[in-house]
Amino acid sequence: MRYCIGVDLGGTNIAVGLIDLDGKVILQKKSVKTRAPRPCEEISSDIKDVCLSLCDMEGIELSRVEWIGIATPGIVRSGVVVSAVNLGWTNEKFGEILSRMTGRPTFVANDANAAAYAEAKWGCGVGENSLIAVTLGTGIGGGIILDGKIWEGFNGFAAELGHMVIDVGGRRCACGLRGCLEAYCSATALTGETKRMMKLYPDSLMWQVVKGDINRVDGRTAFTANARGDFAARQVIDDFVNYLAIGIANIINVFQPSVVCLGGGISGQGEELMRPLRERLKYTSFGTKDMRTRVEAAVYRNDAGIIGAGLLGIMED
Repeated sequence: MRYCIGVDLGGTNIAVGLIDLDGKVILQKKSVKTRAPRPCEEISSDIKDVCLSLCDMEGIELSRVEWIGIATPGIVRSGVVVSAVNLGWTNEKFGEILSRMTGRPTFVANDANAAAYAEAKWGCGVGENSLIAVTLGTGIGGGIILDGKIWEGFNGFAAELGHMVIDVGGRRCACGLRGCLEAYCSATALTGETKRMMKLYPDSLMWQVVKGDINRVDGRTAFTANARGDFAARQVIDDFVNYLAIGIANIINVFQPSVVCLGGGISGQGEELMRPLRERLKYTSFGTKDMRTRVEAAVYRNDAGIIGAGLLGIMED
């Protein structure tokens, strides 16, 4: 059996998994608190301890692990964490530090890029050579896999897909610009637009979905009411899909990847989202009938960071 370890380093928790590379499964998993901000050496020491614990649980030595991969927040370039504000790091040689502590080769990537790599290798992009992931969460994250490798850009800032402008002079985005995709298609944006339409349509079924409490609105509210035939909810969903199609079409027209992968909580709506999105993309993105980018929902959810981090060693082979 071939082993690797994947580390999903978050601002709150560090999730670590021992992975069977041949069976394509997580064998053991453990999580500890990050307690950020802290020095890179301290967090690396905690990760080493968890790695040793997982190996003990499986009954193997750490030396049996072929490599360790880390998915971290922040800007990463060539294994160096250039900047991670919530961790309090600048230009930290994270991989080098953990490798010295564990004696195992260690690879580091931005967390969104690692999640995209998980989908490219074991998820919805299996068998393809290029995949671009768009994560519809509180904000919009992205990851670009080209020719089987993560594309970081020359400075590590690549794949800020949520900040492509799709409506010049439009809604203000948290980044300070106006008209960003994130301002229209993040879960935050969808929730805000749902609330706005509920106030305009007091008879909307969306009120029933949240039992009259507008504070209970989330990214599923409009989809649930739309499935029951609600007019206001239909407007919310139509606008959301139209804006998302603009952003996805821009990605397709620039990169022509084999797959665009949609992740995040909203992607859990499945075909209720994917069906109308694919239909709009037929008319807004380039491609022939038999050579068109596939648009798919992500396979991995909570374990995407662990899997993607663990597979970083494959990219370096």
